[in-house]
Amino acid sequence: MHFVLIAMLTLVPAAPLQAKAAAQDLTAAQTREIEDIAKHEMHRRGIPGMQLAVVRGSRIALSRAWGIADKESGTPATPATVFTLNSATKAFTGVAIMQLVEAGELSLDDPISRHVSALPDSWRAITLRQLLTHVSGLPDILVLPANGQGTGTLLGGGGEDSAWNAVRQLPLEAPVGTRYRYNQTNYVLLGKAIEHVTGKPFQMVMAEREFAPAGAKSLVFGDARDVVPNRTRTYRYSGGVLGVTARNRPLEHAIDEFSPFLRTAGGLNGSAEDVARWIIALQSGRLMNRTTLGEMWTPGRFADGKPTSWGMGWPLRVRPSHTVATAIGGRRSAVFVYPQDDLAIVVLTNLAGGRPEDFIEELAGAIYPELKLANGGGLSTAALALHRALSASGFERPDAALAAVRREQPAFSVPESELNEWGGRLLDADRQREGRAVLTLATRLYPASANAWDSLGEAEEASGHVDQAILAYRRSVSIDPKNTHAIERIDSLSTNANDSKHPQSF
Repeated sequence: MHFVLIAMLTLVPAAPLQAKAAAQDLTAAQTREIEDIAKHEMHRRGIPGMQLAVVRGSRIALSRAWGIADKESGTPATPATVFTLNSATKAFTGVAIMQLVEAGELSLDDPISRHVSALPDSWRAITLRQLLTHVSGLPDILVLPANGQGTGTLLGGGGEDSAWNAVRQLPLEAPVGTRYRYNQTNYVLLGKAIEHVTGKPFQMVMAEREFAPAGAKSLVFGDARDVVPNRTRTYRYSGGVLGVTARNRPLEHAIDEFSPFLRTAGGLNGSAEDVARWIIALQSGRLMNRTTLGEMWTPGRFADGKPTSWGMGWPLRVRPSHTVATAIGGRRSAVFVYPQDDLAIVVLTNLAGGRPEDFIEELAGAIYPELKLANGGGLSTAALALHRALSASGFERPDAALAAVRREQPAFSVPESELNEWGGRLLDADRQREGRAVLTLATRLYPASANAWDSLGEAEEASGHVDQAILAYRRSVSIDPKNTHAIERIDSLSTNANDSKHPQSF
């Protein structure tokens, strides 16, 4: 499932950061609560090593590291340890594009064909804005494994040239601007546009225009094949299984490989402190001005004018207050920036499946208690109404809760993506009943969504309801026959169910 919430507004800092910094240091109680939450989640999820940095105003208010960077040698994680950022790299690419927009060298409404040659006719009018927000309709140049884990392989099974040739032969997956589809082809094209305009390699552009001004010396590109000083090993639990139950499986190495032209989408490494320095540089005007920053954190638009769930390189989450711009990578690294609150939190882990994006709101809740999951934290006004109705029945009668809200608000609407993210956070917190109720409502409100039914299948499976899980997954496949995750889960659950009915004798 994809956990992003649709944002409806422009995000800019409320006031000059330097003026607020001194008044926004963390209290001893806030520091203690943040540390306690982080260490609890690290233990619960079986994360070997983790870094945390909290930015308040224009300074790093808290920096911590726990655990092990390298299990073989027993090397501890420290604030100087370097972690892989994976797809959080897209936020840095978004900044590079916006810097060129501010300089007048690009426009977000430029067709990509203005900067990249030899494109299929159906690609030529796609804009930079549509690429940044994943509404291009393009096919993905990367083929993910059926279980959704790992960085995937290039289309065609060869190198960059064969993959680029192969993806250009494929038809669009949807008319341009009509459907959100997260994929890597978008950012390959953005990288080509950056290199065309600057006349320099993408990695050099990033080093000169972002890393050096921020004083972020550990930010460097590379994958598992490259020697990166002080970098942690990256782990996963056997078979790529995710969730808090995965920690009962043995640890194994997670191998990330990013072809050079994919590093615009996921090839960056760094420490939490250096990511924090980059955020400070971004918000203090060293990388772009406030107007450009606000434009970057404004959602794109579908062809029908409705807002997308992404800004320019950043997934956005909207709520009555404390709206957040996020950068999330590999289910192991997450950056949450609260522009209206002069707050940012960076959590980097060396566990593929650690999913810090699912507990950063709890960390922020040490400062703003309304962000805690138990209080319905991180929900929009519409979803909060649903939360109150569900809570009244102990999350036991989701359909009745929805009916009650609709009686009070006939025009009630909540984005599917928000329900999906909310339900996923509940499941991750071992609150299966609540998560199942929320994801059930996603299928009521969006019955034609393959993703909604797939997510409900995960909820039913997590709750031990095998038959219901299979039914949900089958409904998902009936809507999207290419949903490899649902197909794999149906096969696995059906096989296990048959085995339990017909045990072997020895």
